[in-house]
Amino acid sequence: MQHSHEALDRPGGFSRVNLLAPLRHRNVRLLWSGMTISLIGDGIFLVAMAWQAYEIWNAPIALALIGIAMTIPTIAFLLPAGILSDRLDRRRLMLCADTARAFVIGGLAVMSAGGHLSFWSLLIIVAVYGVASAFFTPAFEAIVPDIVEDADLPAMNSLDQLVRPIALRLLGPALGGALVAAVGTGGAFAVDALSFFASAAAIFFMRPPAHVRSEHAHSSIGALKEGFTFIRHRVWLWGTLISATVAYLAFMGPAEVLLPYVVKNELHASASDLGFVFAAGGMGAVCAAIFMGQRGHPRRDVTVMYVAWTLATLAVAGYGLATASWQLMVACLLFNALETTGLIIWCTIKQRHVPSSMLGRISSLDWLISIGLLPLSFALTAPVVDLVGVRATLVGAAVIGGACTLGALFLPGMRDIEGHATDEPGRATPRKEAGDRVRAPAFIEVP
Repeated sequence: MQHSHEALDRPGGFSRVNLLAPLRHRNVRLLWSGMTISLIGDGIFLVAMAWQAYEIWNAPIALALIGIAMTIPTIAFLLPAGILSDRLDRRRLMLCADTARAFVIGGLAVMSAGGHLSFWSLLIIVAVYGVASAFFTPAFEAIVPDIVEDADLPAMNSLDQLVRPIALRLLGPALGGALVAAVGTGGAFAVDALSFFASAAAIFFMRPPAHVRSEHAHSSIGALKEGFTFIRHRVWLWGTLISATVAYLAFMGPAEVLLPYVVKNELHASASDLGFVFAAGGMGAVCAAIFMGQRGHPRRDVTVMYVAWTLATLAVAGYGLATASWQLMVACLLFNALETTGLIIWCTIKQRHVPSSMLGRISSLDWLISIGLLPLSFALTAPVVDLVGVRATLVGAAVIGGACTLGALFLPGMRDIEGHATDEPGRATPRKEAGDRVRAPAFIEVP
């Protein structure tokens, strides 16, 4: 999208955007195309994994244990991954992570198709997958400012958030439901593995400029202390991370575990129906991304972000109140539309207010602190369901999570950065790659 810092200084400053502008850069085209293919595979994985887990063990605890097995390794390796992404070539880290995930999911496909997949082997596989994801995520988030100028970051984040729901929540789940129904979970996992190979190939051909390296080249402890100090001195950072930790503890486990369970066991629907529910969420996110891409970054960005996230969390109550698949689709659409709105704003805030040399660590700390209690959320879901039931668990999780999210908006100093382009005056602007044209006045945002 076309976005300028001057627009942020105008009352209600929004700028119009051209949603496809970032794709004129070769590195962005490669990253975008590989990400799109990989995300379609991830959408297939969502449906196939949920169906596979409940085929082996048809109880809420099955998918809860899968979530725990995947998130604990991710959490454990996020900090070292963030440090490495500030020290090493981010492109190579992403390439290694995608290649590893391709082989892991390929092995899962073979075991599932051959009927040799036990629940414990499934836990081991998703744990290895979680480790690889931990190394990919901070490197991916940190490489974006390396290949995109500062003024274009909101556009690039909109582009990311436009593609993400289309692929992950719309095309991927719809295709995943069809593949599971047609060729089984093994075939669906095989397609997901191929998507990671395609993403790795796209990353291989990228040639991003060298990023500013961390000053703590030989001290991991020093690098971590620098990251924590940076967060501690900024209310918008530590307040958001802590509120996300508590909110995710309340609602993320129930939402992830119980939505497929409601479809399969409460509504007695099919894998295709689950795919359509996820696809409705993708449609909501796409609409939100297009809207944000056209409107631009809001001046009162922190306030808009928190209001959107609060309403998104409350929408989870719809999962517990629904009596038909179409109602689940509406709730999922609202949740993803509002979540995406907040996420686009959050990504832009981070990229504008965090120095490039620290962005890998801050991104890993963002993920680590935000999802640090997610395994506990998964672990508590089944016992809470035994106490109060599936539907009451979902409604209660939405109310508690929404209250925690909204409360953080009123922390003293939380909104101090609103209307400011950056609080880091020495931040470098990414270099243009060879052959890049002078930027046109308009830019893209796509989720």
